[in-house]
Amino acid sequence: MTGVAGALAQGAEPGASGQEGDPAAVTVPNFWDPRGGADRPTVTPNTIRFLASDDFPPFAFRDGTGRLTGFNIDLARAICEELDSACSLRIKSFDALVPALVREEGDAIIAGLARTEANTRTLLFSDPYLKLPGRFTVLQGKTLSVLPEDLAGKRISVEAGTVHEAFLRTYFADATIKTYPTATEARAALGTEEADVHFGDGLSLSFWLNGKTSGDCCEFVGGPWLEPGYFDRALTIAFRQDDALRQAAVNHALTRLQAKGVYAELYLRYFPVSFY
Repeated sequence: MTGVAGALAQGAEPGASGQEGDPAAVTVPNFWDPRGGADRPTVTPNTIRFLASDDFPPFAFRDGTGRLTGFNIDLARAICEELDSACSLRIKSFDALVPALVREEGDAIIAGLARTEANTRTLLFSDPYLKLPGRFTVLQGKTLSVLPEDLAGKRISVEAGTVHEAFLRTYFADATIKTYPTATEARAALGTEEADVHFGDGLSLSFWLNGKTSGDCCEFVGGPWLEPGYFDRALTIAFRQDDALRQAAVNHALTRLQAKGVYAELYLRYFPVSFY
């Protein structure tokens, strides 16, 4: 089955903080070639003015005191520190971010902007710093292989009309795919034993598993699925088309933050239940 065997390895290697199968370990994704980024760019920017929104938790939001925080926010600050660049953050509504960048009100957008064909004609993008995989979940303590051949005849719950359903119908056609109007209902099918396993967005599932609404019922099983064409969405940083200097500098900084363990520290701070 072309693509499925490689889906688990696409873009995510277990970090030093954990390996699959160790219940005490947490896997941190690694999107960077350790051989790259060793040489600091000859020229680095004196300043990086980041543009972001503040309604994208846990990536960018206001805490109880009104302080701007989040994974994207702390990552932006770490990038500036790595490059010895002065750093600023300007908050805009999501729809206003690209126009603000074009008007040179900032230098870079860190807000989960999609790398679409239209955007790549006018913007440059950094290397991905996070991808959003699909994940399987089961009831706590249940042992189950989630390879396609092993789920043949098993009941898989999934939200209807999503890429996750489309992926299952392509690669898990021999399973019994049970669709539900919402992700909440699809997850609940595990508790009522209408399904043997649930498949959905790894990020959302990590918050659910770590929250009160799950009732500590369930856990991830298997690894992340990042099959191209289904789970291509990646978080990157956007720049103006003529700003290759900042693009190269930020790519270098991301690689160094991974190598130094800073990326892992930030990831575990905001995603204590890893979705990888």
